[in-house]
Amino acid sequence: MTTQALFREDAYLTRAEATISATTPDGILLDRTMFYPLGGGQAGDAGTLTLADGTLIHIADTRKAKFEGASPDDALHVPAPGQEEVLARLQAGQKVVAEIDWDRRYRHMRLHTASHLLCAVLPYAVDGCSITAGYARIDLVTSEPIERELVEAKLADLVGGAHPVSTEWITDDEMAARPELVRTMSVKPPMGFGRVRLLRIDQVDLQPCGGTHVGNTSEIGALRVAKIEKKTARTRRLVLELS
Repeated sequence: MTTQALFREDAYLTRAEATISATTPDGILLDRTMFYPLGGGQAGDAGTLTLADGTLIHIADTRKAKFEGASPDDALHVPAPGQEEVLARLQAGQKVVAEIDWDRRYRHMRLHTASHLLCAVLPYAVDGCSITAGYARIDLVTSEPIERELVEAKLADLVGGAHPVSTEWITDDEMAARPELVRTMSVKPPMGFGRVRLLRIDQVDLQPCGGTHVGNTSEIGALRVAKIEKKTARTRRLVLELS
């Protein structure tokens, strides 16, 4: 059974009922989840699963399932260490209430959306990124000098502009016909499933992305460029943090 990725339609959903589809040595598979699995540079979600008897299972991370026959949406909820006794009692068909660590997720959403704004401020190809609760790291393909104060000022304008953020879908064929939408060299949009998800920041940016984002740029809040460094002769690394 393919996991229903609830986060894809509603990034603000924090709690939902679900059924255990399977248990593996690497984690717990649910029939539906709002937990985002590590991918596209964004860290996986943490949180809890509550059994019918009230027992809590602490989830430390979420990863994409890699076993044979797994679908692209199948997400493994990775338990924190020290819960072996509880995990040994789990079986397919058990009901749980899944709840994400919202503070952690919301920081992911704010910083991930901020990374899209950075792509608009500095329109270079992206050669790697990492979105965590503490920072967003983006590697840009350029040898040009980057001025910290100018970048921060432009980001502040875009955040303060309160631009709506939304998602839309195009077909694989439409995606293939618009290669200019792809900004990243390291993560390609998933093709072969019939459609591709785009993130649109009104009047600012449009590109394929499967991550979680805020609904308006004003939610990002104040940003600072914590670091700018020369990674290679042709790339510059920027680290964004929430102020």
